[in-house]
Amino acid sequence: MSITTESELLGMKKVSEVVGTTLKLMKEYAKIGMSTKELDAYGGEILKRYGAKSAPYETYGFPGYACISVNKEAAHGIPSKNKILKEGDLINIDVSAELNGFWSDNGGSFVLGEDIHNHQPLVDASKNILHKAITNIKGGVKIADIGHLIESEAKKSGFKVIKNLAGHGVGRSLHEEPENILNYRVRTNRERFKKNTTVAIETFISTKSTIAVELNDGWTLVGNKGGYVTQHEQTILITDNTPIILTESNGMWN
Repeated sequence: MSITTESELLGMKKVSEVVGTTLKLMKEYAKIGMSTKELDAYGGEILKRYGAKSAPYETYGFPGYACISVNKEAAHGIPSKNKILKEGDLINIDVSAELNGFWSDNGGSFVLGEDIHNHQPLVDASKNILHKAITNIKGGVKIADIGHLIESEAKKSGFKVIKNLAGHGVGRSLHEEPENILNYRVRTNRERFKKNTTVAIETFISTKSTIAVELNDGWTLVGNKGGYVTQHEQTILITDNTPIILTESNGMWN
């Protein structure tokens, strides 16, 4: 959305603080032996406490408050009482919500407990690439150029990007224009980031796959060639200089 008033900025800051805090607290709450359903219920209680509503649940009827993807799941993992977290699991939590007519979105991948499967390099790459991408965004920058930066940095780290998942505009709804802030360059895309707009920038960095495919449950996405995928996402306000990270309460780079 385009921020034109102080009240709109305050609305976006508030909902972004809520989703950022919820993500941070859910990451801290995740424990070995816990089901993803229990972790999701905890996140749902936090959102309710703030008076916020889960965006995927409200918008799409998603069967959970947050998307919790584990190991080979690339995105949109359904919380389940049968999915028990284990030492060394690669976990992604994606939290988005609505509060007072404003929407915000953030997510992060992390390793639970000891990194016995060596997922940390992939996690670090995703997190660091997102940071580099965001610091290069300002009004007038081509969206395609940021996609090129993300893919180039992934290749430097020995990884690939998922090409059919993307960042997006956010604010008055969960997905707005620009709808495809891709993790690679589309040369024909001449669209530029606009000052005073709010967007969700997200990296999808992978070990083997380049396309996410949907499983029969109608939600869960996995890589087309297997392997693992990490995602990190922040909602930002674009300026003439470095963007303002509205979801910084998630402590992603602390």
